[in-house]
Amino acid sequence: MARRTVVVRPWPAFSMRLAVRTAVVCAALVAVAAVVAVLALGTGEFALSPGEVVRVLTGQETGFARLIVLDWRMPRVLLALLVGAALGLSGAVFQSLLRNPLGSPDVIGFDTGAYTGVLIMMAFVGRDHWLTATGALVGGLITAAAVYLLAFRRGVLGLRLIIVGIGVSAILASLNQWLIIKVDLRTAYAAALWGRGSLNDLRWQQVPPVLCAVGVLCLLLLALGARLRVMELGEEAATSLGVRSEPTRLAYLAVGVALTAVATATAGPVSFVALAAPQIAARLTRAPGIALAPAALAGAVLLLVGDFLAVRLFSPTQLPVGVVTVSLGGAYFAWLLARQARA
Repeated sequence: MARRTVVVRPWPAFSMRLAVRTAVVCAALVAVAAVVAVLALGTGEFALSPGEVVRVLTGQETGFARLIVLDWRMPRVLLALLVGAALGLSGAVFQSLLRNPLGSPDVIGFDTGAYTGVLIMMAFVGRDHWLTATGALVGGLITAAAVYLLAFRRGVLGLRLIIVGIGVSAILASLNQWLIIKVDLRTAYAAALWGRGSLNDLRWQQVPPVLCAVGVLCLLLLALGARLRVMELGEEAATSLGVRSEPTRLAYLAVGVALTAVATATAGPVSFVALAAPQIAARLTRAPGIALAPAALAGAVLLLVGDFLAVRLFSPTQLPVGVVTVSLGGAYFAWLLARQARA
C-alpha cells in the first residue's frame, strides 16, 4: 500500500516530501519529550508539581521554584535531549551505512575508545571537565580511524567493520582495565563513575558548546542530502546512480563518529541508545529505511526517560543514566541478536 506523503515548501528554492505517518510519529515523540521534561523538571529533593513547573516556564512563577527549575534542573534536561538526539542520529547513520541493526557506535567500540582517551587524560594530565571532554573526542576519533583502516579492503563492508570494531573494542576494554588498576584510587573512582555514563553535575556552561556542535553536525547531514538512502541500496546500486560510494561513506562515518564523540564527551559512554533508537523509530514510522529525524527524537526521548528513571528509582540516590540504559538495552540487545540469528 502506498504511503501518504505531503510536500513541504518552507521557501521557494527548497521543498521536501514528508510521509504523513512519519510526521505524526515525530509530533508524538515531541509531545512525549515535553511531558517527560516537565516531570523531570519537577523531580528531585525539592519536588514541584507539573503545574508549578509550567508556571515557571511561562514566567508566571518566580522565587525559589524558578531557581530550581531554570538554574538547577533545566541544563540536565536540555543536555539529555541533545545527547540523546546525537546518539540517535549517530546510530541511524551507522545502521544505514552498514545495513545492519547491530551497526551501532557502542557495539563497534567508539565509546570504548572515548573512554580510553578519558582515562589517559585523567591519569597523565588532569580531571577537569574540558580535559576529559577533549580526551573523549580524541579517543573516539582515533578509534574510529583505526577501525576504518583495519576494515578497509578495496572498500569497507558493513559486517567486516562491525567485526573489526568488536575486536578493537575488546582490546581497548582490556587497556582500560589496566589503566584503572594503575592509577590512584581517586582517579580510578572518578574514571569508573564517568565510564557508567552520567548527566549528574552538568551545568549551563556545557549547554552552548553541545548545542552548537550538534547543530553544526545536523547541518552537515542536511548538506549531504539524500545520499544516505541511496547508500542503503548497496555500493553497486549507489555507484550506478552516480554516488561516489567510498567518499560518501567516509563523510557519513566522520559525521556519525563526531556525533558519538560529542555525546560521549558530554555524558560519558551511554550504551544502547544509539543501538535502539533507530530501530524503534523505524518500527514506529514503518518507513522502508531509517529516517534521521525520528531516530534523533527517539534517542532524545529514550535518554530523557532513562535519566528520569535514574533520578526516581532509588531517590534520593541518583543513579548514572548509563546504568538504566544498560539494564533496559541489554534485554533489547538479546532480542535483536536472537532475531538476527533467525533471519
